[in-house]
Amino acid sequence: MTNHDAIQNRAAFDRVRYANCWEDADILLDALAVQKGDRCLSIASAGDNSLALLANDPDVVIACDVNAVQLACLEIRQAAFAELSYTDLLAFLGFRACDDRLVLYQSLRSSLSPSARMYFDQHEDNIAGGLIHRGKFEGYLRFFGSWVLPLIHNRETIRDLLTEKDEPARRAFFRNRWDTWRWRLFCRILLSRPILGRVARDPEFMRFVEGSAGPPILRRVEEGLTNLPTHNNPFLDYIVTGSFRQTLPFYVREQNYPKIRGNLSRLKLFHGATDDLFEADKTGFDKFNLSDIFEYMSHELFLKTAGLLLQHARPCARLAYWNMLVTRDIAPHWPQQVRQLQQLSQDCFRRDRVFFYRAFHVDEVM
Repeated sequence: MTNHDAIQNRAAFDRVRYANCWEDADILLDALAVQKGDRCLSIASAGDNSLALLANDPDVVIACDVNAVQLACLEIRQAAFAELSYTDLLAFLGFRACDDRLVLYQSLRSSLSPSARMYFDQHEDNIAGGLIHRGKFEGYLRFFGSWVLPLIHNRETIRDLLTEKDEPARRAFFRNRWDTWRWRLFCRILLSRPILGRVARDPEFMRFVEGSAGPPILRRVEEGLTNLPTHNNPFLDYIVTGSFRQTLPFYVREQNYPKIRGNLSRLKLFHGATDDLFEADKTGFDKFNLSDIFEYMSHELFLKTAGLLLQHARPCARLAYWNMLVTRDIAPHWPQQVRQLQQLSQDCFRRDRVFFYRAFHVDEVM
């Protein structure tokens, strides 16, 4: 195994890949049960869930990412929470219409680090267009919602998908109106490995995927559209409409704004991989939001990384992570040190409103 195995040495990180965190913060917070005094390690991504962790009063949240652009996305969110009213925060980030985002940016600019300031100075279009819409993955979703979905279903059917229904009605709707041959055909195309790799993610992100990507995701989509309410799912809303119209992600709900804003000083940003962080911070952590980082690793690198995480986990620490297309599970490899909280994992997974994933793991250090 060489350094070439690490994703930062195989994929380009010069743009916003994810303008939102596509992991459900509600189940993440239930899984980790963050408490006062906890030290949290969080994969930054766009920053949504690192900010969400602040709502539970941890001692510190260290948001770590190999992509400096993703850290800039979190840094400008942090500045926006600190400087803007709740209404202006929503408008600036792109949750609401706004004509003066660049003016608001000028009021935040001095709060940014030189690297983040340089990035956004050179990419003001990301600010003007609303930051939450400017990721590569969000572009893929908007293409699907704006151009592909209308070829599959008419406006009435798309509208009815998002109306409130009980579970039997959702199942009948999916079976009788949604699950058409056009739906299955277009999903097979758009969920193919080449399209996902080149258009939605990065080819290197798909390196360790075995078999076809489409069928398992399509099965999960069916579960998400039938088992869970569709009228108040912010992630589904964005996929279908290109915006968060009806329900907001956890970190920007009005009731969470004061708590997150009050705890911003506890959020620290770190540019690098987790092993780089552990070289700089020997204190250890109680809670780990690991997103789906193991998805992009060889099995050998996964074992090495998981081993390092456990070395820096305090007693009774919890680790939460998702599997999408690659199966990675820590507990079976360290049965004397880690136990999987199976019931909690399953309960959270059943409520996961981001239905791309095939598994959600919550592990506890013994």
